[in-house]
Amino acid sequence: MNSVAHDIKNHCLRLLARREHSQKELLTKLMQKGFSPADIQPVIAELAQNSWQSDARFAENYARARLRKGYGATAIRYELTQKGIDVADTNLNDVLLTVADNWLDLLTQTYCKKYGEIEPLTRQDWAKRCQFLLRRGFSSSQIQQFAKKLRFIYS
Repeated sequence: MNSVAHDIKNHCLRLLARREHSQKELLTKLMQKGFSPADIQPVIAELAQNSWQSDARFAENYARARLRKGYGATAIRYELTQKGIDVADTNLNDVLLTVADNWLDLLTQTYCKKYGEIEPLTRQDWAKRCQFLLRRGFSSSQIQQFAKKLRFIYS
């Protein structure tokens, strides 16, 4: 292994020791350090082959962290795509399905954290709050289910 590859590998291992990174994140960070993509790719491939780096593991950890922060499946899938993860190739659906029966609870927690107690609203206020929940990545059907569960009364 040449000196450049050794430096790249050491830098990757320092990054991966702190938290999981996607291959795209590693590539971007190393390019910012001045390494060439041609030198970086083989090192990242070797790390992935030896299970030091895993896009699937990164996706699972990232999804769990975003779920804890109150984000829905749509937002998580979009963010992972932006980070270079092919959502179809990961076990992300398994991770999201483990929480699927709790979507309503997660949506309720997110709503209450932002707006406090659940109380009667005007249609205009409810529309604004729906937009917030949509931006958080909850589907419109989940939001409708939430509204039905609470039986919102418009004043």
